Amino acid sequence: MSRGLPLLHRRRILVSGAIGGITCAAVVVGAAMADQDDGSGDANASTKAAQTISCPAVAGSLPEIPAEAQAEVDRNLALLDTQLAEANKRLSTSQGEGGPNFVRNAILGPLADKRKSTLDRIAISIGRRAEKPAGLDALAECTLSGGAAGAGSGTGAGGEADSGATPTAAASEPAGGGAEQGSGAEQGGGAEQGGGADAGSGQTISCPDVASKISGVPAAAQAEVDRNLALLQTQLDEADKRLSTTQGEGGPNFVQNAILGPLKDKRASTIDRIELSFSRQGSTAPSGLDALAGCSLTSG
Repeated sequence: MSRGLPLLHRRRILVSGAIGGITCAAVVVGAAMADQDDGSGDANASTKAAQTISCPAVAGSLPEIPAEAQAEVDRNLALLDTQLAEANKRLSTSQGEGGPNFVRNAILGPLADKRKSTLDRIAISIGRRAEKPAGLDALAECTLSGGAAGAGSGTGAGGEADSGATPTAAASEPAGGGAEQGSGAEQGGGAEQGGGADAGSGQTISCPDVASKISGVPAAAQAEVDRNLALLQTQLDEADKRLSTTQGEGGPNFVQNAILGPLKDKRASTIDRIELSFSRQGSTAPSGLDALAGCSLTSG
């Protein structure tokens, strides 16, 4: 028997070894590329996470709070924290949704509406026992910040980071709790069930009628109630116009996220102001108005 391996067998061993070496090299290169990809992904994620919402601090702008109002003020300051945290969460989970104005229409705008109502409640709770603070409405608007801060609520009383930036949204409502500025002419308070969407779109937005559920309005509150009822109609008209001009835009949840959701938030804030106009005059608004904020799509 030959002491050496047959020539063919030795060739097979050499070829197998070469293939094994190539495979190992490929694994090493693949791992290195994966590490690079992961690093790039982390960098992109970090870039996205760096954008947060920053709101003006409220607690430091308040006057001395009467002891009887402290608990209610604290609750509303905490609510501002919650609103900001929810908006930041929505910002972080909706990357790439909608069009160029998605963040303004679906996140910052509704957040400003919620803050306006909460700030109004803070002013009223203080005003019941002392001089009502003026100018809190100017703190309602928030902005996008490119800093590396986390996307949570701020710390301290009021829980908001003072961005130092000039608000970019529309001017806030007057301190007296009047209606927001609308893009169209305000109409008298009436049913706002039907919208004004282009009939060609096949769908319109339908909202519960608020005016018919309101009765016993104090005379001193009638003008403010009428302004806010008119604002509900303006909000519906604007939402219907947006529905008709954004056909096919965004993903499957675009209408809910960019139109119906923000509309509900705006209506909730406006209905809240109607209720507050009753309370300013020592009266109680009809119950169940909050349930009228949500709207739905109907086929035209």
